[in-house]
Amino acid sequence: MQLFVERAEHPVDVVERMASYHDWHFDRDGDDEISISVAGGWTDYQVAFTWLPDVEALHVGCAFDFKVTDRRRTEILNLVSMINEQLWVGHFGLWESEGVMMFRHAILLAGGAEPNSSQCEAALKAATAACERYYQAFQFVLWAGKSAREAMETAMFETLGQA
Repeated sequence: MQLFVERAEHPVDVVERMASYHDWHFDRDGDDEISISVAGGWTDYQVAFTWLPDVEALHVGCAFDFKVTDRRRTEILNLVSMINEQLWVGHFGLWESEGVMMFRHAILLAGGAEPNSSQCEAALKAATAACERYYQAFQFVLWAGKSAREAMETAMFETLGQA
């Protein structure tokens, strides 16, 4: 069942205004999608906001340059499972066709709810924060040959103070 809801503003327009305000580089790929480049501490992230009118949701996908090899795929998927147990918002998944790791989340706007820039910015920050938090764990599994458990222990280690 598809329900058409009249909206005061297209949800992706809200995201575009937020990106412009922050002077982030972005590409508007069409009415329903925008891609924003965000610099992180470990790598740059491509954050895509996509409006899904059938489910009235603004999907957020955050990808980074990380190609999963067939040889390490099982251990990476074990790590994804461990990480997802720790997350309260969103989840990581492997985009199988491309072999790319992606953090995904959605802002549900059912019944004509309108998004605001604070919601969109919070979703973007949650996505990039999760990617920053676990980026090294993914690298440890892929490039250092560590187990998912070893990589997770490293990711959960927090230092206090400054040297």
